Amino acid sequence: MTGAHSDVLILGGGSGGYACAFRAAQLGLSVTLIEADKIGGTCLHRGCIPTKALLHSAGIADAARTGVEFGVRTTFDGIDIDAVHWYKNGTIDRLHKGLRGLVAHHKITVVTGHGKYLGNRTIEVDGTRYTGTSVVLATGSYARTVPSIELGERIVTSDDALNLGFVPKKAIVLGGGVIGVEFASVWASFGADVTIVEALPRLVAAEDPWCSKQLERAFRKRGISTRTGVTVAAAKETADGVLVELDGGDTPEADILLVAVGRGPRTGDCGFAEHGIALDRGFVVTDDRLRTPVDGVYAVGDIVAGLQLAHRGFQQGIFVAEEIAGLDPVPVAEDLVPRVTYSHPEVASVGLTEAAARERHGDATSVVYDLAGNGKSQILRTSGGIKVVRAGDTGPVVGVHMVGDRVGELIGEAQLAVAWEALPTDVAPFVHAHPTQNEALGEAMLALSGKPLHTHG
Repeated sequence: MTGAHSDVLILGGGSGGYACAFRAAQLGLSVTLIEADKIGGTCLHRGCIPTKALLHSAGIADAARTGVEFGVRTTFDGIDIDAVHWYKNGTIDRLHKGLRGLVAHHKITVVTGHGKYLGNRTIEVDGTRYTGTSVVLATGSYARTVPSIELGERIVTSDDALNLGFVPKKAIVLGGGVIGVEFASVWASFGADVTIVEALPRLVAAEDPWCSKQLERAFRKRGISTRTGVTVAAAKETADGVLVELDGGDTPEADILLVAVGRGPRTGDCGFAEHGIALDRGFVVTDDRLRTPVDGVYAVGDIVAGLQLAHRGFQQGIFVAEEIAGLDPVPVAEDLVPRVTYSHPEVASVGLTEAAARERHGDATSVVYDLAGNGKSQILRTSGGIKVVRAGDTGPVVGVHMVGDRVGELIGEAQLAVAWEALPTDVAPFVHAHPTQNEALGEAMLALSGKPLHTHG
């Protein structure tokens, strides 16, 4: 059976897919959007939004514990996990309703079902074939697992952990990347004894080593244990928990084991490889304009190798819509995609690490401004700092790395400085409102300009 033909046919209604659909519709193109589940994809339903809702609940739990330190007589009586999920799911539902409204507003045709690419710019859903002048592949990602570890009620990925019906007393997190660190932070705030096991030498290994050091120190103070440079040899469920065997022979036990070893591209059951779409380790191969080797077929989001972040998918979706419409947009620069880990404390960065800056530019200079000197950070009782990296000793700012509560809210200004290749002396004169944490970024720029204010430099 033959379905409708559209100017743009999109497979996947997650961040990249629906952003492409909205922008294409704004540009006057007809759009068909195919989605197997719900519009919003992983980010809205199983990723960004629900995890940050849990982290907000966790922050309130921490505030209840420490209220007396601020002169407020609060007590922490425990976690009502059903109420936490009610709050989390309510947030998701409101955002999902808003997305559905935007889909209707843009007059986008939505097809519900699993789509399979058949070549010739054709996608089949439940026996009906849809065609497009241009096709955009945006099938997203899935939670990776470890082949030797069988999932179950007590051995879970982030998908199941988001809806866990109890607060574990003891949890082991396999993986010290963004997902593992955020869940470790949530469970510790909820009162669990948490251990993170990471095969690499440090947590959040994609970040600047300075960030990892700051986060590990903060986690130690919170009582979160980290076992870096260690792998899990085996894990099995017991009558009331899980037994984990580490490669050194240790066998810790816990109520829950979270397998958080990253996300893989969802391309295996979509007909891509069978019909000429080149794959590399499961990722769709594209050029810098997100075109696949097949004429008229593009790919965006988590199926394109690189940072697997919703906002990268948004921007890529917008880019491809404008590319299809002939607007000649500027390609998305991977270095300029901001990165935030929403743990307590947060980690936020944009641009190059100091090591990457040295490799690319031959040399680099950096300064760190400690949040101990920032008034608002002291009011919040958060520690950490802001590290700014410049190319050589006279070049532009090429990287900003931050650790501390709420530093994710500072990433916008940091991104502008890096994206515009600003010199520290260009940014240093900016007046930052007092008292704000933004001042800390300004202080770092002052220090890198050779005129530190609230430091001993």
